[in-house]
Amino acid sequence: MDLIDDPQPGENAHEYTVSEISSAVKRVLEGEFGRVRVRGEVGRVFVARSGHLYFDIKDDRNVLASVAWKGQVASLATKPEEGMEVVATGRLTTFGSQSKYQLNVDDLRPAGVGALMAMLEQRKKALAAEGLFDESRKRPLPFLPDVIGVVTSPSGAVIRDILHRLRDRFPRKVLVWPVAVQGRDCAPQVARAIAGFNALTPGGPLPRPDLIIVARGGGSIEDLWGFNEEAVTRAAAASDIPLISAVGHETDTTLIDYASDKRAPTPTAAAELAVPVRLELQAWLDGQGARLSRGLSRTITDRRQRVADLARALPRPETLLSAARQRLDLAEHRLDAGLRGTVALRRARLSELSGGLRPATLRQGLADKRRRADQTAARLGPLLRRAAAQRRERLDQLTRQLARLAPTRDAARQRRHLDDLQTRMARATQRRLDTERRRLGTLDRLHASLGYQATLERGYAVVRGDGAVVTTAKSAKKARAIEIEFRDGRMTPGAAPDPKPARKKTPPPEQGTLL
Repeated sequence: MDLIDDPQPGENAHEYTVSEISSAVKRVLEGEFGRVRVRGEVGRVFVARSGHLYFDIKDDRNVLASVAWKGQVASLATKPEEGMEVVATGRLTTFGSQSKYQLNVDDLRPAGVGALMAMLEQRKKALAAEGLFDESRKRPLPFLPDVIGVVTSPSGAVIRDILHRLRDRFPRKVLVWPVAVQGRDCAPQVARAIAGFNALTPGGPLPRPDLIIVARGGGSIEDLWGFNEEAVTRAAAASDIPLISAVGHETDTTLIDYASDKRAPTPTAAAELAVPVRLELQAWLDGQGARLSRGLSRTITDRRQRVADLARALPRPETLLSAARQRLDLAEHRLDAGLRGTVALRRARLSELSGGLRPATLRQGLADKRRRADQTAARLGPLLRRAAAQRRERLDQLTRQLARLAPTRDAARQRRHLDDLQTRMARATQRRLDTERRRLGTLDRLHASLGYQATLERGYAVVRGDGAVVTTAKSAKKARAIEIEFRDGRMTPGAAPDPKPARKKTPPPEQGTLL
């Protein structure tokens, strides 16, 4: 039916309501176009609080308003960004409240690889400007992690390659967080896995990894696009646990590679970066132990030689003190002679002065002189002896200082240190010998348990023909002589048993005699 009827002569045109006009336009537009695909550049993008997504698709002349409802937004393979060239698929519809038409989009994809690369480059520049790719943010990898967390698909070949390489190099505990590695669920699951590993409590019931590996095999840029999402990149940059990215092959590069602490060209290479080679590490430790033993032995030898050289260069303490002691003995001997000489000189002087005096006065004066002389001698004697004692004490003090200055004490300490080193080396050698003895005993017991004698104890036998072990009946028939070895000895089939030794007859006792 036509929207507007031709007026009849003498009649007025039909009057339509606004709703009728809007419904008619909606029917015509949806019936004419139905489901369409539109290619263009994304313009304005707006996300409403209700969850609906509004954006424009434009070319150089016109703009097409587009909308994706809340339930459709989650299923979009690509989120629109301003300036992106896309191919949108949906149905044309109208919005009567504003007299406009729009495209209800249920599928949105970039318009070719070039558009993806342009969008990737734009996102990379924006994240780099925030400092997420700075080298200063990157943490060193642990040398030997106890627990390694792996974020990957549990059913692919990637996790098997990682586990196999870890088992060959240095077995470690591995926690696997299963995620989707492509599609629309990839980015949110990978971001939650990285955050989940970081949220684990150290020392808790589920151990917190010391290292995280995010891994995926190779694929196209569309397959790897989940690892270029902003959520994954920010989760990798915010991880407190060192992270290795191993997404794709060596030529594949994603944004998580720039935000991670270390990029591995393949998942297998990520396992090689995570742990060292156990045999190489053990060989290095053995070499370092040998160097330490050689250095310790050489140090002990050098110290012993140094102590011997110092001991030869030092004079004996008796030689240093002999001259001072001799001078002290001489001074002590001269002290008594000097005291007696002084007393004699004073008496002679007293006699000269008392020559002109009267006898009584002379005797009295002489007695006084003698008494004063004796008093002087009595006073002088202790003074001289005290001076001699002070000199001797000073000499002893110098002797003690000389003994402290002499390096004999340092030499004794060096000797004690040398003896301690020798004792420690002897203990280390004894421990090494005990370990080797225990290992030799274990090997000996293993050898005894694997030897054929243990088999003989269980009831088996060894058959030899002409001196060689026989394992087939054919070989036994050809042998000229057969010998069978049992647990308690060997025997030859068909040989006569050893004759029993004849008993010696005991001679009858001799008959006694009466004589």
